[in-house]
Amino acid sequence: MATMDSRSEVQRTSCWVVERPGPIGSTPLRRVERSVPEPGAGELLIEVTACGVCRTDLHLAEGDLPPRMPRCTPGHEIVGRVRYAGHGAAEDFRPGDRVGAAWLAGTCGECRFCRSGRENLCPDSRYTGWDRHGGYAGHAVVDARYAYPLPEGPPDEELAPLLCAGIIGYRALERAQLPTGGRLGLYGFGASAHLTAQLALARGATVHVLTRSEQARRLALELGAASAGGAQDRPPEPLDAAILFAPVGDLVPVALAALSPGGTLAVAGIHLTEVPPLDYQRHLFQERTLRSVTANTRADGRAYLAEAARHRPAVHVQRYRLDQADTALADLAADRITGVAVLLNH
Repeated sequence: MATMDSRSEVQRTSCWVVERPGPIGSTPLRRVERSVPEPGAGELLIEVTACGVCRTDLHLAEGDLPPRMPRCTPGHEIVGRVRYAGHGAAEDFRPGDRVGAAWLAGTCGECRFCRSGRENLCPDSRYTGWDRHGGYAGHAVVDARYAYPLPEGPPDEELAPLLCAGIIGYRALERAQLPTGGRLGLYGFGASAHLTAQLALARGATVHVLTRSEQARRLALELGAASAGGAQDRPPEPLDAAILFAPVGDLVPVALAALSPGGTLAVAGIHLTEVPPLDYQRHLFQERTLRSVTANTRADGRAYLAEAARHRPAVHVQRYRLDQADTALADLAADRITGVAVLLNH
């Protein structure tokens, strides 16, 4: 791992970049060396110790998300230590502080969405690992206003997934409007769903999991799900709410048909394959609701991290070294990861 003993001395750091988006088998990621980035006013230079591997990173690498900057470094579940706090950032952070950086990296702060507490819809919003270089690297620069202080106790690899998988799952659960003690269906059971299930269970919900992976179904039952079936299966009882985590549009009508009257389906992914035609009577009538989930607000992040600190979710981690980022993404694409994948840089 590169170090920075003097800011005037140019150091090099290892990182991964999306060289040419394409199928993961075409090796779109390339490992390179760059100068350690310089933080500006209000920014933090973070020495990265861990970074979660998110399906959004896979969408970026494969071109499902069009690149917003050339040779972008993916990764937006960053845990690390502050190496340097730029002017204006030192009021809240000091060198050595443990911090996290998540998907939302910046907003305008002035539009009607920002002013109304919906900064996730800001038309000028910026994202870590898409609009600015992310955490598949030894170092990263983040806007201090969008960084989260992290506790000292839990291991890096358990904190990293909370910063996207956890936060997005929290927002999806809020968007699904699950009533107290309600019945929740989770379609797909990867990084975010396995954390969201535990959050819902801690709130007193009954959770039914529907996913194609046999290993994921076993994990769901171990974590306390009432049932775990195939992705196309009917849950054993009508659902008050459901969240679609799998990026599979064909599952939208399946999940809607499983809702009881007045139920809500929240679609949590940033990318979804084409949704087939819906039948009004079967899928939407009786006030069933279909909602999307777009990124998160900083308030979501703070609320989820506080709730996670109380119920301490069991984070099921597959560990990879930073130099194995391409392998981790390939394993994610092939459904070889149960739980979450995390890159470690120590």
